[in-house]
Amino acid sequence: MATGAVEILRPQLEATAEQPPIFDGTTRLYTSYTCPFAQRVWITRNYKLQGLQDKIKLVPLNLQNRPAWYKEKVYAENKVPALEHNGKVIGESLVLIEYVNNNFEGPSLLPNDADKKKFFEELSSYVDKFVGTVYASFKGDPTTEAGVAFDYLENALKKFDDGPFLLGRQFSLADIAYIPFVERFQIFLSEVFKYDITAGRPKLAAWIEEVNKIDAYKQTKKTDPKELVEYFKQRFLVHP
Repeated sequence: MATGAVEILRPQLEATAEQPPIFDGTTRLYTSYTCPFAQRVWITRNYKLQGLQDKIKLVPLNLQNRPAWYKEKVYAENKVPALEHNGKVIGESLVLIEYVNNNFEGPSLLPNDADKKKFFEELSSYVDKFVGTVYASFKGDPTTEAGVAFDYLENALKKFDDGPFLLGRQFSLADIAYIPFVERFQIFLSEVFKYDITAGRPKLAAWIEEVNKIDAYKQTKKTDPKELVEYFKQRFLVHP
């Protein structure tokens, strides 16, 4: 889906960056261009506000060298994402994607169908286990240990027969909850373990292909594959 001109992204703010105005009526999404949790809300914001992204301004932070004022004045948890809206700051990515969907004009990212809404809740409840299972597999044998997580997605994609996405024909918050992590897992598992997560999973392969056609998502793909592989090696592998 087209979203107008590509947004010009500001450099991420470092520790020495001057604090921007706070609680001045501007809605701000504090984010990081490489964080999968923040990417969820960034995608949601892009999709909802197609061509009107200034309604939620991005404030990108360098998480390895973030400004002290962020924790002191904006969000005590000192994490991203966080949304400054209507005089308050809200965190947690799964909470925020629903908040943005419900509180801003634009196309809905949840269908009206009751069965699909119920399945969305099931998918949301599983996503942390999905992520944890795959991360844990990096220290063992992902070809077997991560398989259960990707099989779950493959089976979930068979639930509705009216489209390629997790809730059928409509791109939704369910897809947004999973794709930032699938994006990274696919890169790392292929490069380091020669494991193709789509092999034998045609629904998953088609889903990844279709999500990559969504402009709101494509604009958020800023992770450098080489940097990702090195970061994951250092974090998860005993013998990189």
